[in-house]
Amino acid sequence: MFRLKSYQIIFASVISLTLYSCANDDPDRHLELAKWYNSKGLYDEAISEYREVIRLYPQTTQALSRQEYNNLSEAHYHLALMYTKKGWWEFALDAAESSFQLQPSNDSHQLVDMIKRQIRLNNSSGPS
Repeated sequence: MFRLKSYQIIFASVISLTLYSCANDDPDRHLELAKWYNSKGLYDEAISEYREVIRLYPQTTQALSRQEYNNLSEAHYHLALMYTKKGWWEFALDAAESSFQLQPSNDSHQLVDMIKRQIRLNNSSGPS
């Protein structure tokens, strides 16, 4: 009985967070929700939220504030990480390269290199 009640509370919390976040198409709220999903191991949900953050920002980044620019880069970076957990290497590479283009950093550079190595490894170990 206690276990069922715990799941009901968790489910209600997730629904509340989702509805609250989506009611206001605020990329910051979607980013926070994505981080929460990621921390709970809900990778598909986190992927959806990171993609929503990216969708909500304009294609051209000149008008973004520094914080918005950071959030967009962070969303791409974490999306790449989520894709690697799913084994979706080509999608991961695209997201990691976008993160690196937005904000070149050692972390994003290492992530791009790691994904490229994994893709090469997958291609070389494939059927001959």
